[in-house]
Amino acid sequence: MSSLHDLTLLEQAAAVRSREISPVELVDHYLDRIDRLNSEVGAFVFIAADQARAQAKDAERAVTDSAELPQLHGVPTAIKDLYLTADMPTGFGTGAFPPQELGIDEAVVTKLHAAGTISLGKTATPEFGAPCYTEPEGHPPARTPWDLTCSAGGSSGGAGAAVASGLLPAAPGSDGGGSIRIPSSVNGLVGIKTSRGRVSVAPLNSEISGLSVHGPLARTVRDAAALLDAMAGPTTMDWSWQAPPQGGSFLAACDDEPSGLRIGRYITPSVPGAVVHPDCVAAYEHASALLEQLGHTVEDHATTFGPEIIEMFEQLWSVEFAALPIPREVEGDLRPLTTWLRERGKKVTAMALYSALGSLRSKAREELGKTAMYDAVLTPTLAQPPAKVGGLRDDADPARDFENQKRFTPFTAQYNMSGQPAMSIPLHWTDENLPIGIQLVGRPGDEVTLLRLAAQLEAAEPWAHRKPDCW
Repeated sequence: MSSLHDLTLLEQAAAVRSREISPVELVDHYLDRIDRLNSEVGAFVFIAADQARAQAKDAERAVTDSAELPQLHGVPTAIKDLYLTADMPTGFGTGAFPPQELGIDEAVVTKLHAAGTISLGKTATPEFGAPCYTEPEGHPPARTPWDLTCSAGGSSGGAGAAVASGLLPAAPGSDGGGSIRIPSSVNGLVGIKTSRGRVSVAPLNSEISGLSVHGPLARTVRDAAALLDAMAGPTTMDWSWQAPPQGGSFLAACDDEPSGLRIGRYITPSVPGAVVHPDCVAAYEHASALLEQLGHTVEDHATTFGPEIIEMFEQLWSVEFAALPIPREVEGDLRPLTTWLRERGKKVTAMALYSALGSLRSKAREELGKTAMYDAVLTPTLAQPPAKVGGLRDDADPARDFENQKRFTPFTAQYNMSGQPAMSIPLHWTDENLPIGIQLVGRPGDEVTLLRLAAQLEAAEPWAHRKPDCW
């Protein structure tokens, strides 16, 4: 007999609306699983059990009263611990100061609440989202349930571990250099880095670099699309945004099977010294062959993204961390990597930063022109299989730590710089039963084509039946 967490996000929402299951049952079921499994997988840093149960009772009354219900009414999720939330503290993954209660909901949190979801708490993130592994101060590291010796990735590692372990049906994340796609790859999930302007980053993000965006992590393409529908759209505070999808929703796009697409592909890392592991090569070649079997044209693309664009990214990344409003008296308590990034960023002049941002956007335009004939671009998501917990981190040498991360993730940050949508989907597993993601990149603003293509790949070779031992 199946359990409640075997149901997809959309199946749970449908069952709530039909009164087959109640929001109270769902919340209690997931809280019980969190209580039993979170110490192993490190998905949550804060659990809002009382609040979630109260919201579930309200959601149950709305169903009983036959009120008009939003699409994801009564379905549990959780909020990444970088997002400000009015009803629970935000820790930012740091031990330098206690979690903050500022009484503010970020716009995406408001949208998820309006969509009917119930937050069970805050999912783990590394200190200020800096590294691609999730080992927050004062909490266990986030681990992929496929191998508990391996990291769940980062910076949305807690969200990835939660969904992959059956502690949530789906979850939001943020991605400034790969932070949705990395945990999606190592946890066997679908993750969408949205187009710049697709999901509001109000009210705090100034969008100067445009690197960081919000997006969903889920077990299926349709669940990811449904959560994206809930998250997407501007607020009155946004000055740039993407037009809504034609056809009404991202979920509807998944039912429109594509044919005869032209797919460019490349596997040459932009990071010097990065080596693509044979398992990641195998995933890339397998995806290429499957795309051709489905009737698409796949051809090699000589990307213009080289080492110089990574250097530009590093300048922007370090300046963003240098600009964090951290009280001087607690700076000595920051992680070595955060301190190193901040010190590096403080050395960048205004002229150098402006030049890097301009050069970066010029380079992105060049690549967009070169790939305009393609409906999508295929790359590996990562250069390596899931890393061991602590395997990338090097507190004694944060410069080496950063280099380890770059070589692990040489295919992701480019698309934060270009603003294009990019998805990681779990088409491949190693002989050791570890997931390996492949990345599909779309034209700016065109999540629809990516979702159509990903849904077609999922129908051809489903993956949601695969479950880790803790399931």
